[in-house]
Amino acid sequence: MQHVLRISRKIDYGLRAMIYLASIPVEAVVPFREIGRQMAVPEDFLAKILKTLVDHGLVRSTRGPHGGYALARASAEISFLDVIEAVEGPVAVNVCLDGEDTCDHSTACTMVHVWRQGQDRMLDVYRQAKLAELAFKPAGDGSVGLVQLQAQADRAEPS
Repeated sequence: MQHVLRISRKIDYGLRAMIYLASIPVEAVVPFREIGRQMAVPEDFLAKILKTLVDHGLVRSTRGPHGGYALARASAEISFLDVIEAVEGPVAVNVCLDGEDTCDHSTACTMVHVWRQGQDRMLDVYRQAKLAELAFKPAGDGSVGLVQLQAQADRAEPS
């Protein structure tokens, strides 16, 4: 049986929403229902994630009939790690690296340096991945997101 280190749905959905927001024009705001529809994220869960992202200063919200959400900073300044830590907190690949749990074997452990090296490399990848690099390019009609990408893929497949 294979064991996979998993990224939570909360992180996945938060990243999807942020990539979508990085894909829209800077001056635009998008209703959360549109983000959910375009990125296949359940609305109830998305609303909670967006509130958390607003609380962490990554997203801004605008109220009213033309309200919605937009990035609070430039997409080139927001990393995968920023989003991950906003929605789930600090990342640790093992409890011995989380700074909270103590391990009875820490003084004699031969694995801790491997865990630390793996974590450092993983965090470096997440830190370097910026939303600007991952944003969808607008279609001719200005739409973005998975719906548009799926439609393009459907047209590209040979019959």
